[in-house]
Amino acid sequence: MPAPGRERIGAPSLRPDGPAKVTGVFPYAGDLASPGMLHARTLRSPHARARIRAVDTAAARRIPGVAAIVTAADVPGVATYGLIGLDQPVFASTEARYAGEPVAAVAAVDAATARRALAAIRVDYEPLAPIVDPEAAMAPGAEPLHPDSPAYGPDGWAYSGHPNVFRAIDLRHGPDPDLVGPVAVEDTYVFGMQDQAFLAPEAALVTPAADGGVELAVATQWLHSDREQIAACLGLPDERVRLTLAGVGGAFGGREDVTLQVHGALLALRTGVPVRIGYDRVESFLGHPHRHPAIMWFRHSATRDGQLVAVQARVILDGGAYASSSRAVIANAVTHAAGPYRVANAHLYGASTRTNNPPCGAMRGFGVPQVTFGHEAQLDRLAAALGLDRVELRARNALAAGDILPTGQPIPGPMPARELIELVAARPLPPALDPASPDATSGLALPGGRPAGADPSRVRRGVGYALGVKNLLFSEGFDDFAVARARLEIGPDGQARAWVHTACAEVGQGFVTIAGQIARTELAVEEVVLAPADTDIGSAGSTSASRQTWMSGGAVRGACVGVADRLLARVARSLGLPPSVVEAPRRVLSLRDGEIIGPEVGVRIPLAEALADGPVEAEFTHRHRETEPMDAYGQGHAHVAYAAAAHRAVVDVDLDLGLVRVVSLALAQDCGTVLNPLSLLGQVEGGTAQGLGIAVMEELVTVDGVVANPTFHDYLLPTIADVPDLDFVAVTYPQQDAPYGVKGVGEAPTGTATPAIVAAIRDAVGRDLRRVPVRPGDLVATPAVSAAARTETTVYTPIALDRPAAPSDPPVLPAHLEGGADDG
Repeated sequence: MPAPGRERIGAPSLRPDGPAKVTGVFPYAGDLASPGMLHARTLRSPHARARIRAVDTAAARRIPGVAAIVTAADVPGVATYGLIGLDQPVFASTEARYAGEPVAAVAAVDAATARRALAAIRVDYEPLAPIVDPEAAMAPGAEPLHPDSPAYGPDGWAYSGHPNVFRAIDLRHGPDPDLVGPVAVEDTYVFGMQDQAFLAPEAALVTPAADGGVELAVATQWLHSDREQIAACLGLPDERVRLTLAGVGGAFGGREDVTLQVHGALLALRTGVPVRIGYDRVESFLGHPHRHPAIMWFRHSATRDGQLVAVQARVILDGGAYASSSRAVIANAVTHAAGPYRVANAHLYGASTRTNNPPCGAMRGFGVPQVTFGHEAQLDRLAAALGLDRVELRARNALAAGDILPTGQPIPGPMPARELIELVAARPLPPALDPASPDATSGLALPGGRPAGADPSRVRRGVGYALGVKNLLFSEGFDDFAVARARLEIGPDGQARAWVHTACAEVGQGFVTIAGQIARTELAVEEVVLAPADTDIGSAGSTSASRQTWMSGGAVRGACVGVADRLLARVARSLGLPPSVVEAPRRVLSLRDGEIIGPEVGVRIPLAEALADGPVEAEFTHRHRETEPMDAYGQGHAHVAYAAAAHRAVVDVDLDLGLVRVVSLALAQDCGTVLNPLSLLGQVEGGTAQGLGIAVMEELVTVDGVVANPTFHDYLLPTIADVPDLDFVAVTYPQQDAPYGVKGVGEAPTGTATPAIVAAIRDAVGRDLRRVPVRPGDLVATPAVSAAARTETTVYTPIALDRPAAPSDPPVLPAHLEGGADDG
């Protein structure tokens, strides 16, 4: 295989940052340092809801080595920020609305001194009764949880009229949206709160700039959105806030919101020295929004021969204390609630609510995994009611290109849903468990592994299926664009090389390979230099919504095409070719393997020679076709494109211990044109693993609004021992209006892995499982305990947010800060 970073589009391309990451020398944001820097820590409310009567920082300021303390009173600009609506305070001032909300931040000579200062800050809280049930929060007459709630939504987004509802959508489709067909099944499903659980916690290095502004090196998903919010809170123009992407150790939506950026910037500007601010694991769980937990009711109706005729759903997402992206997430949940199936009638209602639980926002799948869990459980229930095979029912009703969605929008592009479910059903099944085999008798192949001591005769196998669909790119009329700049130049070795600059946040999705592959393809060079992603170039948009290969890839392609056209035109002029050729040089000239060739005019010129008169540069802004907001009944061409996926899961369940082993996973996915097969495999494997996590182990548990398990000791993640090899089939129908025909691939498999695994568990044990994650108690509870009780009996003791002070050596402050902290 060629060296990393030498391949063109369509070929397997190794990550150029791969060796550094696997050998442990890659610089993540938490590794950044600067001489004389201070260390910052954040004080957080231990209460889910409390009135703040006073914040006393005097004792903390007297601690030697404390350089600065900032609270709400020290915010010079806008006091709030937010990804969509500006409702989240930089620091809580009069009321804390969730457990973990920032109240103050400290900068000191070392982290231990900063922690001592946090312990010395006295906050006079008056605890209030939190509202943690989303149904109670949206009940008529419920107490408003935010002073700005009644006026929320000035940007034109549909507003529910209830002060605790971020957005409500009442989608109605077809001649009889509330039709109940000859065969109908209905039930309620619950989806737990999942954390993105990226391995590198939030971190940034913030440096004051000579012009009175600030520079941040930060792990984020959207540099320009961060800059806009940070600048507004600092009271600075955007151009005086400069961001550079630092090394990102995973994101999955959890870095799309501002977290520590404003706090670090305030401290750096106050002290005049660099500030390193970073979270430990507990703070990471508290500091960023999570996946929305959901309560969902579905009713599916069909004719007796298995044709779907109507779907009704009610989807309630708990958005927590602040808006984040809840208004967009509920739109995704509602518009996908009927799944990848043709249905003539639909009434799909959804609401995202404000509570005193931790804020929820973007996570891989963005509202779709929740409803996919619901509608796929319903399809299995309907198949049983009809006496039909589960795969056949899905195939019979699967969407196809040109079908009309519940939003009234025709499917824009390929939709091989039937092909996908039939493909996974046809994949070879793993061999049956042999109770007498060495792996079984040793326990290694049994649920729980060897220590669990499972009895092979008490292990049951099940098979489950799921089909789902996920929208791609930003929706509902959002001006979604990405900017890239490209240049052909002569490198230090005298050879032509390409240089590419975007603000695309590389968070592990592989744009560092895709950008290079595109540049090599379009500019016929081997060496490509990727400039650091920063705000010195126009926005690339967020690394979310399965959009960056399409959007920033399209921008890189457009910029490279612009460079090639300009260089070819320059060569055509230098050769004295006719003006018609200069205006359209690709008629006779092209770039190939480091040369400009034109067989018809006898031209063969090395690129380095063609660049002797100087480099050639171009910038390009890529936009997808326009979408439109939905109307009052959820109708409109809201989404750009879709990708479908189908999973088959095979599980073994220990009937006595309630433990589950996922034996096999097969995936068929609609991938468009594959630009890098290695990146594709990594994305679908990762998405599948996160779907497995929420199916059987991952849940962020809250008790009266307080997170009870904010550590990797208690929040369980799948490991290599839990995730089997993925039997993957890529189905490749190009998306006609996308660069190279690409489709985003990272989100769709997360939505289908969960329901397929739970369906397989149901098949193995014959229990009615309507909640994820499935817990051992759901599978082995005694007959005297109801299913509802089994899912709610676990008791956790919340971890205290006020931790004891750590000892510190005598600190040394920068000279201009000697004498203690500023006095605010």
